[in-house]
Amino acid sequence: MDVLLQQIVNGLVVGSVYALVALGYTMVYGILQLINFAHGEVVMIGALSAVFSSKWMLAMGMGPILALLLATLLSMLICATVGVLIERLAYRPLRNAPRLAPLITAIAMSILLQQIGILVFGRNYFTFPELISKTPLTFGHVTTTPNEIMIFVVSVLLMGGLLWLVHNTKMGAAMRAVAENQKIAGLMGVDINKIIAITFAIGSALGAIAGVMVASNYGQAHYYMGFMLGLKAFTAAVMGGIGNLWGAMVGGLLLGLVENVGLIFVRGDYKDIFAFVVLVVVLIFRPQGLVGERVAERA
Repeated sequence: MDVLLQQIVNGLVVGSVYALVALGYTMVYGILQLINFAHGEVVMIGALSAVFSSKWMLAMGMGPILALLLATLLSMLICATVGVLIERLAYRPLRNAPRLAPLITAIAMSILLQQIGILVFGRNYFTFPELISKTPLTFGHVTTTPNEIMIFVVSVLLMGGLLWLVHNTKMGAAMRAVAENQKIAGLMGVDINKIIAITFAIGSALGAIAGVMVASNYGQAHYYMGFMLGLKAFTAAVMGGIGNLWGAMVGGLLLGLVENVGLIFVRGDYKDIFAFVVLVVVLIFRPQGLVGERVAERA
């Protein structure tokens, strides 16, 4: 029982990061019906940007907390800019093209950003400085760290903030209108291009924060880290119901729990298989996802 409780705590921490990345996938899909496979590489750029900027800030004599905050804000700005550029240069010209064209473009952008990451940062594994303490804290039979607590709490706050933005602001209303029907939203005075660009910026900024969290938790970052993380987050989005914000959150947390509880039964080398086994089961018995609803295909 103690092992199970420990793995549940670990799963919630990892799952909250999956949920943040999955939100980027599901926001873009909800508005454009497009799978942005380059999103994992945006997360990688955010993590590596934070590694270098935080080390530079520490060298300048800043405190660890201030360095972490400023490095995270800088990585959010960089990733938001990258996300908007991806939409403007790669996806917008293909908005009315057959669906296969933007899908292939998304895969191409993923590979391109990976190669840019190699050119800019190199192939090495870079150490992320310990800005938040990783000293173990014991609560009953469960052990965690201040860093893990920070990851989970910040993730929950960000998810709640996004839900508030989408459901309680004019910007959120415009985003929901564009997701429902772009043409009608445009006739009602909504700037479609602006809303789509903002959606990419928000999703990419959340991805940057997730990248910082992963680098902080594992203590390192590298150019290939976004591939598997993005694939798992996409799996979480599909499990929950692609295009549904609640679904991305539920899918991310569930995926983290499944992976970590599964470690009780198998070696750590095989934990990645659980994500895809669960995905296959969900798609067979509930193809619209755990939270999603069956909808008619858009014309």
